[in-house]
Amino acid sequence: AGWFRRLLHKPKPSSVESSLKSSDSASSSPSSSSSAKSSSSSPGMNLATSSISLSSVSALDISASDSPRWDKSYDVCICHSEGDVELVEELVSYLEGQPESFRCFLQLRDAVAGNAVVTELCDAVQNSHCWVMLITPSFLQDPWCKYQMHQALAEAPMANGRTIPVLKDVDRKDYPRELRNIYYIYMAVKEKSFRQIRDTVMRYLQELCRSSTKRME
Repeated sequence: AGWFRRLLHKPKPSSVESSLKSSDSASSSPSSSSSAKSSSSSPGMNLATSSISLSSVSALDISASDSPRWDKSYDVCICHSEGDVELVEELVSYLEGQPESFRCFLQLRDAVAGNAVVTELCDAVQNSHCWVMLITPSFLQDPWCKYQMHQALAEAPMANGRTIPVLKDVDRKDYPRELRNIYYIYMAVKEKSFRQIRDTVMRYLQELCRSSTKRME
């Protein structure tokens, strides 16, 4: 009887988690709603069908002076084609303007003049916690984008939230085969997609802090 009473009085999910789940479920999918439902358990599907719940680690912990976040130079590396610079600049401005002040690597802004392109791309991948792949028609035709994508996959082949594919104006059938085992975000509404990217990066950094704390204990 005691456990049954406790079950009845189990607290409801917090409003933050509820709002995040509702915003994710409202996001558009690159395929029809019926096909999205049928593929909900398959790899390479829209991240909108997978709920994003932030862990109990607070933003203050992430920004603490001893946080493992500072072990790398950047929180996010944005991999994109030259044709998508304006959209990427908006995304970077959004992420860097968040209360957590995410540190973004933007090639045109942060690459060192005179350095080899290959060196800069490899360094950006190695010195970033997460990698956003803005997959557009231009991305699929750019050999440097594919090179950076392969570098990111080699750096963390099991993904674990570090590689964040974002599809825009690309059919699901054209989604790179190398990323088929990773959930993607489909950019239908820009503001909503930016928020999903922010939440995904936040979740990874929170998990990083939580794992570090467990090792210390």
